[in-house]
Amino acid sequence: MIEIIPMETPTLGDRSYLVTDGTTAFVVDPQRDIDRMLEPARSRDLRITHVFETHIHNDYVTGGPALAEATGAAYHVNADDPVRFEHSPVRDGDVIEVGPRMRVRALATPGHTHTHLSYVLESGGEAVAVFTGGSLLYGSTGRPDLLGPDHTDALARAQHRTARRLADELPDDTEVYPTHGFGSFCSSTQSDATRSTIGRERKTNPVLTQDEREYVETLLAGLDAYPAYYAHMSPRNLDGPGAPDLSEPRRADAAELRRRLQDGEWVVDLRSRKAFAAGHLGGAFNFGLDGSFATYLGWLIPWGTPVSLLAETPDEIAEAQRELVRIGIERPASAASGDPSGWTGGAPLSEVGLGTFDELAAVRHHRTVTVLDVRRNDEWRRSHLPGAVHVPLHELLSRLDEVPEGEVWVHCATGYRSAIAGSFLAAAGRRVVVVDDDFANAAPYVRKAD
Repeated sequence: MIEIIPMETPTLGDRSYLVTDGTTAFVVDPQRDIDRMLEPARSRDLRITHVFETHIHNDYVTGGPALAEATGAAYHVNADDPVRFEHSPVRDGDVIEVGPRMRVRALATPGHTHTHLSYVLESGGEAVAVFTGGSLLYGSTGRPDLLGPDHTDALARAQHRTARRLADELPDDTEVYPTHGFGSFCSSTQSDATRSTIGRERKTNPVLTQDEREYVETLLAGLDAYPAYYAHMSPRNLDGPGAPDLSEPRRADAAELRRRLQDGEWVVDLRSRKAFAAGHLGGAFNFGLDGSFATYLGWLIPWGTPVSLLAETPDEIAEAQRELVRIGIERPASAASGDPSGWTGGAPLSEVGLGTFDELAAVRHHRTVTVLDVRRNDEWRRSHLPGAVHVPLHELLSRLDEVPEGEVWVHCATGYRSAIAGSFLAAAGRRVVVVDDDFANAAPYVRKAD
C-alpha cells in the first residue's frame, strides 16, 4: 500500500511530501531541515531513492541537494533549470521507476515559474496522485509575478493552460498534493481546504471554471506585495545549498546585547506580544514564535544584518534557528534565554501598551491619538477605520517619519503584525499602544469599501 506523508511547515505555508510503498520512498520539495525526512524514513526502515523538485523555489531554501547527498538518492530537477550542482535532469513526459510499485511521470506545468514541473504518481497502471508544487493549488494557483513584471502576464496565461492540462489528463479521483497554498505568499489566494482531488478542483477552482481572460484579469487584480527575502531564495537554490548548521548559537550577556543594538544589529525577542509588552530589552524587536516569525523577519530585515535571538527557553531559540535556516539566515549572531531582566543587566525593562478596538474607540472620544493600520493594501481597501494612517508593515521601517507625532495606536488583523510594528515604533522612541485584538471586533467602527 502506498502512503503519502505530508511534512507541514505552517509558518511558511508549505508542505513537503514523503511517499513510500513500505520499503522504498521518494521525497517531493523537501525543506532545508532534512532531518524531518530522514528521521521518519529511518524509523520505518525506508530507503529514500529519489528526490523531486517541482521548481526553483522563491520562498525557501531547498533541502534537495543535502537530502540527496545524505541518502544517495537521485535528485530530479528540470533539465532547463540552470542549476550549478550534480542532479538528474528531468523533462516533460519522463517516467521514473521508483521501485516495483511506484512510478513518477513528469508533466510540464509552467505558470508559477517558466520551468515548473508537476509529478504524477502512478501505481498499478493508475494515476494515484499528482504533486503540483506551485501550479494547481487548493482553490487557487501559484502566483505568476515572482519573476518580475516582464513575465507576469505570460506566466498567468501559462498557468491557465497547464492547470487545464492536469484536469484533462488526470482522472477526477486523482489526489492533488500542492507544495504551496497553506498561507504561503506563493499562492495567489488562500483556501481553507486541507485536501482535494482533480474532480473537486474542476468544479471549484477559478483556473478551471473561468475562461483565460477572466482568470488572468481576476488573478492579476488580486495580487499584493510578497516578502522581500524571496529575491535571495532562487540564487541560493540554483547554487545547491548544503545542510544547515543547527548547533547552539553563542550566548550573549547584557553588555554584548547592548553593544549589538548600538551597532545597528537586530535583537529579536521571540516571546508573545503580551510578554513583550509587559517588559523587554529596549531597542529589541518583537517577532513572536506564535506567528509567521520567519516570513516577517525575512521580509523586514535589511538582508545580511546580524540577528541575535531572545527567548524564555533554549528550545525556543532552537525552534527559531530552524525557521531561519529555511529562508537562508544561516546562523544567529548570538542568543540569550531566561528572564528578560538578565538581558538588561539590571537596568529597567521597557514597556508598551496593549489595547482593544473598543478601548481605542473610547480613547478617541477623549483625546487625539494616531491610529496606524499596518495591514496590506488589499485589506485596507476592503475596510478600515476612519481617520487611520495606513502604512503596510513591510514599508514601515522606511516610512516611520510619516507616522504623526504623539500617541500611536497600531493595529493589524489579529495583533501579530501590530506587535512587530509597535516594537519598531517603541525602539524609535515613540509612545505606542498595540491593539491586540481581532479586526472583526472593529466592525462597528470601520469604513467599508464602496
